[in-house]
Amino acid sequence: MAASGIAGAGLTLLNRFSSSASSSSTRCRTRSLTMAVSTDQKPKTTEKLTLRKSEEAFAAAKELMPGGVNSPVRAFKSVGGQPIIIDSVKGSRMWDIDGNEYIDYVGSWGPAIIGHADDQVLAALGETMKKGTSFGAPCLLENTLAEMVIAAVPSIEMVRFVNSGTEACMGALRLARAFTGKEKIIKFEGCYHGHADPFLVKAGSGVATLGLPDSPGVPKAATNETLTAPFNDFAAVEKIFEDNKGEIAVVFLEPVVGNAGFITPKPDFLSSLRKITKENNALLVFDEVMTGFRLSYGGAQEYFGITPDITTLGKIIGGGLPVGAYGGRRDIMETVAPAGPMYQAGTLSGNPLAMTAGIQTLKRIKEAGTYEYLDNITGELVQGIVEAGKKAGHAICGGHINGMFGFFFTEGPVYNFTDAKKSDTAKFAKFFWGMLAEGVYLAPSQFEAGFTSLAHTSDDIKKTIAAAERVFREI
Repeated sequence: MAASGIAGAGLTLLNRFSSSASSSSTRCRTRSLTMAVSTDQKPKTTEKLTLRKSEEAFAAAKELMPGGVNSPVRAFKSVGGQPIIIDSVKGSRMWDIDGNEYIDYVGSWGPAIIGHADDQVLAALGETMKKGTSFGAPCLLENTLAEMVIAAVPSIEMVRFVNSGTEACMGALRLARAFTGKEKIIKFEGCYHGHADPFLVKAGSGVATLGLPDSPGVPKAATNETLTAPFNDFAAVEKIFEDNKGEIAVVFLEPVVGNAGFITPKPDFLSSLRKITKENNALLVFDEVMTGFRLSYGGAQEYFGITPDITTLGKIIGGGLPVGAYGGRRDIMETVAPAGPMYQAGTLSGNPLAMTAGIQTLKRIKEAGTYEYLDNITGELVQGIVEAGKKAGHAICGGHINGMFGFFFTEGPVYNFTDAKKSDTAKFAKFFWGMLAEGVYLAPSQFEAGFTSLAHTSDDIKKTIAAAERVFREI
């Protein structure tokens, strides 16, 4: 489970890789590009993509929903043009309503680690649906998934299921403040922990993608106790603790950043955070909504060997259905109602369908060889893309850890969001559209991580690298 030489060392250039993986000349099928995209972003590709139905559907959507979408990054704002409208998914593939087929490296933003619409998951969901879709009462499936999560994640002795990563992070923050009796928090620039008010300070994900300032509608009082530092800058964290002695409740972070692009921690960064929080009676929270069960079965904390006090989860533990969770040490979690005084509730929490999909997904990824396979295919993918870019004369760096990856259009290395913002986002937009025309669906933002799955094949990777070679020559 190597990390392309970048685990704990920031994003480094991948000069050492051979070009054998990127020599395939296999072409995805011919397409026709009719969609309106700004000419300064669209590559002069000979492959074409027909998106007439997507254009019509999105035009209608903009009259019905803000920006035509239900989550901002889906709107393609940072790459120009408009989103494709998806009709169906299966395995490593997705199809839009115009019938175009794509190799998918977004994976529903992370949950699809075993591939889309897995037959075993669908069969289990069918059996569960026969009993009902929502109970609003305890069910045995909650026990089963809770036992699996507790057995897997080192920091979790008790867990509370919720309905999204945002909700999980909201609950974890309130819990940390309730348990410590303190209010100030430290978060890191470019890290995204959902859209709760205290977190929308120098946030990542759609906030970074759209270049938005701290969100309107968030009162100053909600963020007065939110202190920020650059990711990987432990000296800045030390200074905050020194300036706020006895006042810090929690240090909250993505142990591997995925919402400002893919950024790994420097050696000793996570262990230093663990040490300083213990010394100052503060809690350490790992937001593993993205990295949980993806970097390893026990998440980033197992991969790096650093155990936080509280962990947030989502995505994979719901197998593609809406879910979130937060968990930690028993003494901390017993603060949560009804065991303790910190209130949090949810109508659909522990929903039987989400529990079922999560159980089936975790069973699959626990099988021997899962993370070795993800490491191999993802390493080949990143090596091939970075090599192809460099061969064509582009500044690019990239890396991966098992089934999570990213690359930046800059020489690198990238250690934090400031480094990430040095990327050539206009060039990324051209690359994105070129790859889309070749039948490859990447995240529509330079500032988002990518994901592979057990359904991706060596042939998928070779086709993707061959497509990247062609696109890099054109942009």
